[in-house]
Amino acid sequence: MQYQQILEALLDDLSGSRVTLRQDVEGDVFPITHEALDATTQSIIGLAAPNMAGQPVVVRVLAGKQVIQNDCKNEFIDDAPFQEMLVIYGGMGAQIVTPIVIEGETKAIISLHVLGETREWTAADAERCQAAVDAVHATMAGGPAAHDHTS
Repeated sequence: MQYQQILEALLDDLSGSRVTLRQDVEGDVFPITHEALDATTQSIIGLAAPNMAGQPVVVRVLAGKQVIQNDCKNEFIDDAPFQEMLVIYGGMGAQIVTPIVIEGETKAIISLHVLGETREWTAADAERCQAAVDAVHATMAGGPAAHDHTS
């Protein structure tokens, strides 16, 4: 299955607003290489977020941890670049961000976004995001993925 199909299936399965695939690219901090959008959401490909390398979610994901946020606006409230990023990205309300780890290193990230409202994510939602990561990992690495369910 191709990356775009994996992202679109995740978007449909969990009724998200946007799903992005960010890949490790030398000289850039995980730019978006693929994106799936619902009918009302605009693309964020190419939009610059402030202090992307220092974003608290990115720091956690680079450490290999899945990040689940039910209410993005009320997390990291003292982190101005994070709060600015929420606005730039269309009023992100909730997200699940899952790393793709190959040989112990985060090589890509899949993010599922819900815009404009909060959402109570379930364990099944987090597992579905992990399944999408596993599918992308298998394509990237040429075989099945091993993963650690941490959050």
